[in-house]
Amino acid sequence: MTAADPYDELVAALAGRRLAVLTGAGVSTDSGIPDYRGPDSPPRTPMTYQQFVGDEAFRRHYWARNHVGWRRVGATRPNEGHRALVRLEARGVVVGVITQNVDLLHEQAGSRNVIDLHGRYDRVVCLGCGQLIARAELAARLDDLNPGFDQDVADAETAPDADAVIEETSHFVVADCEVCGGMLKPEIVYFGETVPRERVDRAYAMVDAADALLVAGSSLTVQSGLRFVRHAASTGKPVAIVNRGETRGDRYAAVTVHAGTSETLAALDARL
Repeated sequence: MTAADPYDELVAALAGRRLAVLTGAGVSTDSGIPDYRGPDSPPRTPMTYQQFVGDEAFRRHYWARNHVGWRRVGATRPNEGHRALVRLEARGVVVGVITQNVDLLHEQAGSRNVIDLHGRYDRVVCLGCGQLIARAELAARLDDLNPGFDQDVADAETAPDADAVIEETSHFVVADCEVCGGMLKPEIVYFGETVPRERVDRAYAMVDAADALLVAGSSLTVQSGLRFVRHAASTGKPVAIVNRGETRGDRYAAVTVHAGTSETLAALDARL
């Protein structure tokens, strides 16, 4: 890449091709949502599915954090990276977006063909009967059970996955399913949980329908995203990776750019 234009190699690899785009937390950092593994991110230990379903204290701790964090995620807005992908899709350059994020910012920006690989923060599912409810509906119940809780922790740090960093949660009261009394869980794929097969198959089909795969803002640390990079490379499709640091997929990439996603996606929008 030349000093004059760091995007020349990236544009050359993608020009004239229809792109599937895989996005991670780095796409949303410019909207104020922190990522998990960026160069400047503090160490985080996400709750696993096994902890959530197997330990009441872990579950209570999660819901207390989520009760604060989900509203903050809901108040965020798409950034220039999201909007650039919308414009590229409108011109037929992007065939669709596979996102590892649960913040729905791609949809808010106007992207039409989006696969929310890890679920979405605005819905809750009962693990007993399968009932789906809106997160806003549950919030009203949690407000009644825990009056003033969100004001008591107003200075909490927002965390990924519609979460917040809160230490003291032992007094938080968790709500159960109103239909069957079962355990409620955000409709988000936790660490240690499997992405639904139908969703994975749709994502593979999106990659197959494209001529190249662009990864934006993901370290590809977890297999759920890395598998699409491996699949694209195995079928001879060029892979381009834009991320602020190294990724597990760099070995499969035709080109890697260590840069922020907002400015890079805007540059691609201007040149593809």
